[in-house]
Order: sequence, then structure tokens, then C-alpha cells
Amino acid sequence: MALDASSIIILVTLFIIYGVFLGFDLFKREEQYSYLAYIVAVVPSNYLWYLSLEIDNFDVLGAYLVLFVLWIITLLRDTFGVYQKKNKEINDILLYLSLGILIQLIISAILPEVNSDLETNTEKLWFFWLPNVHSAVFSPSMATAFKIGATALVLLVIIPLIIDIKDEEVPFPVFIIIIAIFIAPFLYLSYIWLPEAMAVLTFLMSVILFIVLLLITKSGKETK
Repeated sequence: MALDASSIIILVTLFIIYGVFLGFDLFKREEQYSYLAYIVAVVPSNYLWYLSLEIDNFDVLGAYLVLFVLWIITLLRDTFGVYQKKNKEINDILLYLSLGILIQLIISAILPEVNSDLETNTEKLWFFWLPNVHSAVFSPSMATAFKIGATALVLLVIIPLIIDIKDEEVPFPVFIIIIAIFIAPFLYLSYIWLPEAMAVLTFLMSVILFIVLLLITKSGKETK
């Protein structure tokens, strides 16, 4: 079934709004509204999820892939900003991306309850209806694209963090806090890639991140 004109106009408008926030820094204003792109990206993606019942060969996985692409584009913009030290802070990146993820989780808990047809090809994890990447319904290529998108998203959060704290003095307790922040994303990546070895894979990724942080930061005692 094809989309009607009004749905297409609304969808295009939502993507334009996202584009405005994505390129907000080009307006040379002092406000930090460019970070809102992480939150605004949730709107067109979930509208696509809602419309997936009317679009041929499109489902919840496609909607989430669109969301991942929008977040990845925004993260690439901010990673470049952190690298060039152009008024981009890792704390703000983490804050607004976390808010975007939180809003997405809330929507994923509410939307399928409002319309049970949207539960198709999803699985309920706690209160949240998330794409069932292990379902035989999805093509292997789509499932793999979803896994790669989720992995790229986590990596693009870690990269600006590494750039930001490289050669900085970081106390050991801060390492533990950083690792704790990434436990949930690592768990989800482990689940979608290798659910039978979630604990081991999560532990492995946490250890690798810990070693990387240990190598690129200073304790503050080197010159004493």
C-alpha cells in the first residue's frame, strides 16, 4: 500500500526539522540547539514505524535503521566537532543522546500498546517492544544491517569520549563510572550478536574499553 499525500508531506516536514537542528551551527547562533537533533531524530523514525503498516516491504526494523542512521550522522558531526575542538563537548553529546534513547524507549513501550498491530516483528524486553532481530521473518541482510548500525552507534559514542579525554588526568574511579555507563549498550550489543554468550561478550568489551582508557589517559602522578 502506498502512502497518501498528507503522510508524505508530514514525513518530509519532520525530516526537514531534523535537518535544521543537524545544521543549526551553520546559523552562527550562540544557542546549543544543535544537540536537539538527537531528540528530534526520534520523531520521523517513529512516524515511519507508525506508517509501516501502510508501506509495502517496510517494518519496525526499517524504522529503527532510519533512527540509527540519523543518530550516526549527528554523532559524526559532533565527533568532528570534538576533534576540531569546535564548541562540542562529550558531556553534552552523551546527555542528549541518552535523552533521545530514553524517549525512544518510552515510545517503544507506549506505541505498540496503543496499536497492537505495531507489535509485529518485535519482542518485549521488560516494558519495551524492540525489533526481534533473531526472528526468521527478517532477511539476514536487514538483521545484519541493524546489528552493524547499533554497533556503529556505540562506537561513535566511544570515539569522541576517547578523543576528549586522551592524555588527560583521569582518576581510577572515573574509569569505573565510564565502564558502568557502557554496560547497558554492551549488553544489548552482546544480545543482538551472540545472545548465548551475552555475559562473556559484555565482559570482553568492557575489558577492552578499560584497557584503551588506561592507555590513553594519565594518572596525574607521572611527573611526581
